[in-house]
Amino acid sequence: MTEALEITVTAPIVSFRNPLYAAVQVTLPCPPPSTVAGLLASMVGGWDAMPRGTAFAMAFTAQGQGTDVETFHPLEAKGGRISPTPKDREFLADATLTVWFTDHLDLWEAAVRRPVWPLRFGRSQDLASARVRRTVLRPQPGRQGHALVPDSASKAGTTLRLPTAISRDRARTTWAGYRYATSGSNYMLTTGHSTPEGQAVVLLEGVHPDLVAENAA
Repeated sequence: MTEALEITVTAPIVSFRNPLYAAVQVTLPCPPPSTVAGLLASMVGGWDAMPRGTAFAMAFTAQGQGTDVETFHPLEAKGGRISPTPKDREFLADATLTVWFTDHLDLWEAAVRRPVWPLRFGRSQDLASARVRRTVLRPQPGRQGHALVPDSASKAGTTLRLPTAISRDRARTTWAGYRYATSGSNYMLTTGHSTPEGQAVVLLEGVHPDLVAENAA
């Protein structure tokens, strides 16, 4: 058995912009690891306070989806003014993100109970809420369910190429392949751990932005 920390984040409305679409606001079905890392960094007080070797497992669900209209205020490269533009924006409703840690449990537990910065998750207008509990993980295969896992760990769900980490100046991005099943999957993973409920827990590594520069060097 491995002691772990389980963090559950909920938000009424979220949207994770798909970077492959430049002109329209299409949401990804789940948050990229880089987005979750940013949320965690806000809890602990920024990237300098976040261990460089941070690794976490994650699962995500949403109870619905839709499209609303938001007003965008684009920036003009030469400093001129551009009229605000209404655009359709896809969103996910009643979102729940679950994150598991196996290291630095005291640090993350304290950060959830007293976050340094307000928690915003996938939509800047709304605050997210978070709760935390200690649990144990079994060294046994688990069901993929709604977990986001490395592409090499599963054959179920949709293959997604997502940003794992983005450098602090946002000039460089580390991309990787992942698998995610929007409706959940009963596929049994053979790597990682599992919760007492049978949910697979596969750690995602390399999420700290300082590692982007090191990998590019």
